[in-house]
This record gives sequence, structure tokens and C-alpha cells, in this order.
Amino acid sequence: MKTGDIPVVILAGGSGTRLREQTEFIPKPMVPIGGKPILWHIMKIYSYYGFKRFIICLGYKGEIIKEYFLNYRIRNSDFTINLGNHKDIYIHDLHSKDDWEVTLADTGLKAMTGARVKKIEKYINSDFFLLTYGDGVSNVEINKILDFHQSHDKLATVTGVKPPSRFGELIVEGDCVVEFGEKPQVGSGMINGGFFVFDKRVLNYLSPDDNCTLEREPLERLAKEGNLMVYKHDGFWQCMDTLRDMNLLNEYWESGHPPWKIWDDK
Repeated sequence: MKTGDIPVVILAGGSGTRLREQTEFIPKPMVPIGGKPILWHIMKIYSYYGFKRFIICLGYKGEIIKEYFLNYRIRNSDFTINLGNHKDIYIHDLHSKDDWEVTLADTGLKAMTGARVKKIEKYINSDFFLLTYGDGVSNVEINKILDFHQSHDKLATVTGVKPPSRFGELIVEGDCVVEFGEKPQVGSGMINGGFFVFDKRVLNYLSPDDNCTLEREPLERLAKEGNLMVYKHDGFWQCMDTLRDMNLLNEYWESGHPPWKIWDDK
């Protein structure tokens, strides 16, 4: 299967309560980093490696994300408009590099992560799919995660990273996740950095019930079964959980050398 045929699911429905300064008005994935939504940055990372099919799980203020992509070409191109006929619009940049197929799926206001993924099952038409969160960027090599996943016969791969311990900790033996603990109070070692690869059979572990949380029973069960492997990433990874995180990412961008920017602007 070509990489362009493999769907990338992005969880973009949460309310982002710890970034209320921004998310009172827009959903967290639309918070700008360097003038572009962090969601755009995430999609550019995947696109660099040839993944062009995206399924975005919407919830809180999802209509803003829909509007963004509905008018994506207008927002990102020069255009000429005939004011006597608003349908007469000429877009000058007809060869945009962002040749993405984007499915925008309303997965509910209160749904947890597992429920959101289950609700977009009808759009998964491949044997496996990629998944990540709509608030984290990295210089992880997506093609290597995929290669690693295809090298073992387990159902799931999670990318393990090593920043602050307020996230889900992965207990690892070799390359196998033996325990998945979500957001421990204390602990050290690798944490859940997103950038998953899932066999489609993982969808059988999920429920459309809004309370189904991917990081709890489904991943905990996969770990206990020996079906969850970890791809260890020692490079850059940063989520945008707070205002401090947002400011840090913008500082990286303004430096001219943001670590996650692997694509070429030309």
C-alpha cells in the first residue's frame, strides 16, 4: 500500500481547558504557531513523508476547523475576485503543494479519544492507519515508525518520548510495552508522544460510547496482551498544553530553525 493511501487520523475535538486564554475563542488545534494553526504544522510533518489522507476528529468549536479547510485555498493563495459576482474568483496559486484529502468528521462535543476514533471507523478503508493528537509536533521520522510497525506482528505502535512526566508513562521491556499508565503522579522514563500506528483490528477494542478513552482500557488491554510496541524517539517532541508551551513553540518558530520543520517552503 502506498503511503498516500494510508489515512492519518488527528484527534482535534478536545476543549483545551489548560490553554483557555486561546481556546475560549478557537479550538486548540487552531491555535497559531508562526501564523499557522498547529494542526497545519502536524499535517505538514505527515505530508513530508507522503501521507496525504487526513481524517480530523472534530468536537469543540469544530465549525472553525471546517471553515478553515473549506476556505483553505483562499486563505493560502493570492486571488482575484470580481466584486460584481463573488463566484468569479481566480486563484493564482493553482499548484499548491498541499494536495491533501481532508475528511472533517464531527465526533461529538463530549466524546473521549477512543470514542472519537471509533466514530470515524467508516472512513478507515485500509488494513492499518496512523493517529496522533492535534496539539503536538516532533521531528520524528514517520516512515521509520511505519517500518517499525510493519516489522513486528503486533496490533499497535506508540511513539515513546522523554519530556515532562505529566503524561502517560510507558513501562517498556525491550521494544514491547508491558504496561500503559496514563498521567502518573510520579515516574520517569518514556511517555506517550502520540504518533501511533494501528492495525485496523484495534477498532474492535473501542466503543462509540463517549466515555471510551483510548489511553485507558483499550491501550492498557493491548499492553497486557503484548500487542502494544513502542517506537523510541530521542529527538525533538513538544506538545502545546499550556500558554507557556504555546509561547515556547512560537519562540522556536521565530528563531528561524524550529526543530519540527522538515518541509521546504519553496
